Amino acid sequence: SGEELDHASMKRLLSDVLSRLHARKARARFSFPYFITRLAPATLLPAPVCYQCRLTGEMEEGAASPRFLLEIDVPVTTVCPCSKAISVSGAHGQRAAIRIAVRMKRFEWLEGFIEIAESSGSSPIYTLLKRPDEKFVTEHAYENAVFVEDAVRRAAERLEACGNVTWYRVEVESEESIHGHNAFASIEKSVSKP
Repeated sequence: SGEELDHASMKRLLSDVLSRLHARKARARFSFPYFITRLAPATLLPAPVCYQCRLTGEMEEGAASPRFLLEIDVPVTTVCPCSKAISVSGAHGQRAAIRIAVRMKRFEWLEGFIEIAESSGSSPIYTLLKRPDEKFVTEHAYENAVFVEDAVRRAAERLEACGNVTWYRVEVESEESIHGHNAFASIEKSVSKP
């Protein structure tokens, strides 16, 4: 119907499913790519970055409002702090994925959660980089070296501070560039606010 996906439209959809199907519980899940235009850090050239997202709404019969689960896959770069510490020059870096899943009291859109993920790795990923941008990104990532465990904790701390998040799961998987295995860490927690 061309209707925008938000709290009100999800509530209408789920209420309609409950009513038409005489159901006790309704669930709708949407998977979609979400694009944000990013400026390269040095040349400021714009290019879209794609994030894979999933939004699930659930509503029980008689409930005033749906519950939401938002899941986002955010590509980042990680640089190994151990290789940085033991090498005379350089350190191994690799692409990693930070997967954030959150339950919220009220619907909140994606950009804030994407920023949390990107700032938890060594560096965001950019679609378009010229040489001055590559220099900036590699130097920034090198100075901001993190293990997957560090990245998971950083993201968890930021999600804890969100007043709207009631539960979260953060997974970080690094596609190791010099090891025969990937590195993985995860955290999951219910957040109770006074």
